[in-house]
Amino acid sequence: MKLIAIIPRLPPVVDGIGDYALCLARLLRDSVGIATRFIVADPEWTGSDNIEGFEVRHMTSHSADQLLNLLAEPSSTGAQVLLHYEGYGYAQRGCPVWLVEALERWHLASDRRLLLTMFHELYASGPPWTSSFWLSAVQKNLTTRLARSSDQWLTSLERYARVVQRMSGKESSMPNHLAVFSSIGEPQSLPPLNARRRRLVIFGTRGRRIEVYKRSAPDLNRICDALGIEEIVDIGRSVDFDISGAVKAPVVTCGELPGSEVSAVCLNAVAGVIDYPASMLGKSTIFAAYCSHRMMPFVATYGDARPADGLEAGAHYWLTNIASEQVNIESGQLIADRAFEWYQSHNLSAHARRLTACLWPTSLAIGS
Repeated sequence: MKLIAIIPRLPPVVDGIGDYALCLARLLRDSVGIATRFIVADPEWTGSDNIEGFEVRHMTSHSADQLLNLLAEPSSTGAQVLLHYEGYGYAQRGCPVWLVEALERWHLASDRRLLLTMFHELYASGPPWTSSFWLSAVQKNLTTRLARSSDQWLTSLERYARVVQRMSGKESSMPNHLAVFSSIGEPQSLPPLNARRRRLVIFGTRGRRIEVYKRSAPDLNRICDALGIEEIVDIGRSVDFDISGAVKAPVVTCGELPGSEVSAVCLNAVAGVIDYPASMLGKSTIFAAYCSHRMMPFVATYGDARPADGLEAGAHYWLTNIASEQVNIESGQLIADRAFEWYQSHNLSAHARRLTACLWPTSLAIGS
């Protein structure tokens, strides 16, 4: 069985979608022998033509004809196509007309071809002074065309799944949403919080981490006091201001680290903080990492905080503005346990099983 995965970027670029795709490819290869061949669409990407034993083809321009030529190569014969879709990954303004046209032409050329689309994002919106406002209708139209062309599709949020279902105009034979998995691993041995160092981790993109320090510093200080935090471990690209001036606890800045090293830090930490809309946590790989490492997750109060995708504040995570008297290791262990249990239904193996069922319904199941 062969799979072609179309992706904006792969390592060495730090990219959440690329990490997601590579993790899936590893498990599909190691568990059921599915060989993934990547097509990287970013013309500026400068990675290797072989990553961890996976063949990688690199597009030199955003061209429908070039993509069709790559899909027509002899090594692609009989392969199914998995598209990792996020409009801005394939076009500067989030309108990859070339990509949608190419896949429509490829799919219509034979009734034996199967397209599975993973919708990481749908389309943008915003106030009238932004380009996303003016281009939203075009982006929505392209997403609709992909939904209708796809034989199967998946997305990370239930709210996204409802939108794509309407766009596709087709009934689905299986649930179409799976919250994302941890791209830094899923450790098998997870010590209880009281056996870990009193560390708090702030991990993620530069912008998200800056918002934690700038908007939530008072809450962060209260949480650190309540948990007896000895140090804050900051992981990611360096920021352009003095973090230690914003918080009271000592800060260890690690910069960008390999996933295995981030995992080791998280396994010896009690809590992690993320600045993210609480109603969209199902699409955050950082939140997934905190859950898979059985840490207590804290979410900065940003945007829509309604319960979604089986998650609820006070049950699976704490908002950072929680009263400090409720925060301790014992109550935090309950939060961490529930977050970990929620994660199990959409861990890496669950994703691989779902993808295999979509692409090869009669194939062997991947074990739990």
